[in-house]
Amino acid sequence: MAIYSLKAVQQLPVSIDRAWDFFSSPANLQLITPPEMDFKVISLHHGTKIYPGQIIEYKVKPLLGIPVYWMTEITHVEEARFFVDEQRFGPYSLWHHQHHFRSIDGGVEMTDIVHYKLPLAFVGQLAHRLLVRKKLDSIFQYRYQKVEELLGAWKTPHQSAIPAASAGL
Repeated sequence: MAIYSLKAVQQLPVSIDRAWDFFSSPANLQLITPPEMDFKVISLHHGTKIYPGQIIEYKVKPLLGIPVYWMTEITHVEEARFFVDEQRFGPYSLWHHQHHFRSIDGGVEMTDIVHYKLPLAFVGQLAHRLLVRKKLDSIFQYRYQKVEELLGAWKTPHQSAIPAASAGL
């Protein structure tokens, strides 16, 4: 039973309030998702800002153009500090995504930490090695670039958007 994780860090030259306003709106998720994934929020009653207990439903084509229904719940929110979304129904056996925000000189640092598990035991592990991890890396790299376009690029060199994955048992 492999549980995988990834961590992405990005600095932006905006206030923490500006970053929070952008990332706490479910409508903006489509803007930072690669277009080929045809991501759409389909829930009718998800609200305009995140809150604990919020359910958000999506249709997305993560691999091979196959449409997938995905439902997440916003389980924890601390205004302008962090929020957590967890999959309730979708392609993973486990999906726990933390979004952290902290003020730094000249802007804000965002850190994403994702823990996830694929279904189907050995087959899931093989799919992770051959397809899933590469796809997640490309999604987070696209997001990194798109967020820079929308909110501005940090002026000094910074670390990679996605360090190496880790797997545990």
